[in-house]
Amino acid sequence: MEKWQSTGTDMAEREMLVRWEDTKAAMAVLPTLSGIDYLRKMAAREVPGAPIAGHFDMDLVEVEPGTVTFSCQPNESHYNPIGAVHGGLVCTLLDSALGCATHTLLPAGMGYTSIEIKVNYLRPVTAASGPLRCTGRVTKPGRRVSFAEGEVLDNAGRTVATASGSLLIFPIGAAAAG
Repeated sequence: MEKWQSTGTDMAEREMLVRWEDTKAAMAVLPTLSGIDYLRKMAAREVPGAPIAGHFDMDLVEVEPGTVTFSCQPNESHYNPIGAVHGGLVCTLLDSALGCATHTLLPAGMGYTSIEIKVNYLRPVTAASGPLRCTGRVTKPGRRVSFAEGEVLDNAGRTVATASGSLLIFPIGAAAAG
């Protein structure tokens, strides 16, 4: 929720309220579900999404084996000093999509973390560029390391960024303790 406030000068101040759900319920069910089942529950809002999604107005909108799609509505609070959306938002979208695409192929009790990500920024993004659509796809699944790629499209269908990355696969929850 954004609102304008006058500061008594020529400049207007804006605020953004970030909301998220307690992640305890999601973390409790995470080790018991396959990655695709967990993410489908998240997309259906049956388990809370990641808190960072509230900061970037991200939604998980499609989940299939080896691929996911997020939407994101950039706004001025995401701007860098030159009036464009900071590349960190685009990188976060891509990192999330690559990781979640990998998660769709994992059995219950397994998790992932990014090892590396390479992003190519192809055109500037502003609030008018959105909503953005970011899709991640696994290019080579593995038992210990997975490889994925993704792209971000603006509201006109133009590619604004691409990425490739690798993700470490590891046990979580009871599987990690066993």
